[in-house]
Amino acid sequence: MRRKVSFICLAIALCAAGAVGQQSQQPLTNADVLAMVKNHMAESVVISAIQSSPTKFNTSASELIRLKKLGVTDNEMNAMIAASGRGTAATPSSPVESTADQNAGAMPVAKSRMPRVVVTEGSSTHELKLEKTQLAETKTKPTSMKTLAADSAVTQGLQTAVNTVAMDAAMHTNSAVGGSMVGQAGNIFTGMMSHRKASVTYVWGVPGVASANALQTMSPAFTVDFSRVPTVSADDYEPAIVKLTPAQNTCRIVGATQGKEDARSTPAADWQVYSRFLEERVNTKNEKLGAGKYKVSPASDLFPGEYAVVLRPISKDKKFSGGDVARAQGDGLMFDAIWTFQIADDAQ
Repeated sequence: MRRKVSFICLAIALCAAGAVGQQSQQPLTNADVLAMVKNHMAESVVISAIQSSPTKFNTSASELIRLKKLGVTDNEMNAMIAASGRGTAATPSSPVESTADQNAGAMPVAKSRMPRVVVTEGSSTHELKLEKTQLAETKTKPTSMKTLAADSAVTQGLQTAVNTVAMDAAMHTNSAVGGSMVGQAGNIFTGMMSHRKASVTYVWGVPGVASANALQTMSPAFTVDFSRVPTVSADDYEPAIVKLTPAQNTCRIVGATQGKEDARSTPAADWQVYSRFLEERVNTKNEKLGAGKYKVSPASDLFPGEYAVVLRPISKDKKFSGGDVARAQGDGLMFDAIWTFQIADDAQ
């Protein structure tokens, strides 16, 4: 019965949106979305109305924060951001963007406000797909990447909880972020500990044995842009390159840290994730082109193997909300974001 009612509501919303488009072309606004939310319309109905109607939204950081406080969900706000991008015309490149284009290959204009990375190999450039690290728990202390890679609790956790369908749909090149990325794709893998302890080791990893991005150069260059991510201060982060550790032919370990056993579920921004974070960071040459815009390259040739571009807080003392990390939203999205690549055995 509930499914039938939801279907009827969805049909009514779509018809209403179509009528608006045909008769008056009046765009949906932030106030319209708030009205639907306050009238307890289902999230799926609100999103469908946004996607099927002309829109005129204000998606500034301050407005998104206000909407959040008034009950608009992350998925609904993501739909608003995506809708705002549909009709956005390409704007002339700023001097900073022009410099990046000249030095590291042009980054295509995108509708999405998600962080992006373009890799340059010689004279060719292409955009890397934004992935998201997955999180697993273990009792093993983070003393070395090799030890963590041999821990079956880590590899089983990362392998069991892979849920990439929503990510693939949301993160294709030049798309705006999908609601499922931030709202649902931050799966946390539990049930791996036979005994509860005051603190556990949280391990970040990516599924799969190898990246689909095989580079033929040992000295790639990357253009990184995270200047438009909502509710995040771009000046708090910088890009880095890390070496990934393959684990039992199931996944690749990115890094690890210790935390309270309930750290991932708390909304309070009190988790210093990066203060003692274990990772194999590569020495890089970073050129800051503007707030949240960088050109990054390894300081020396990379050996064949698995690597990734990641975003790291400039201050190791920066605090995160475990809930944001779990759901990959806000600052948690920045720390979870990853662009994997491999240096081929025959790379020059």
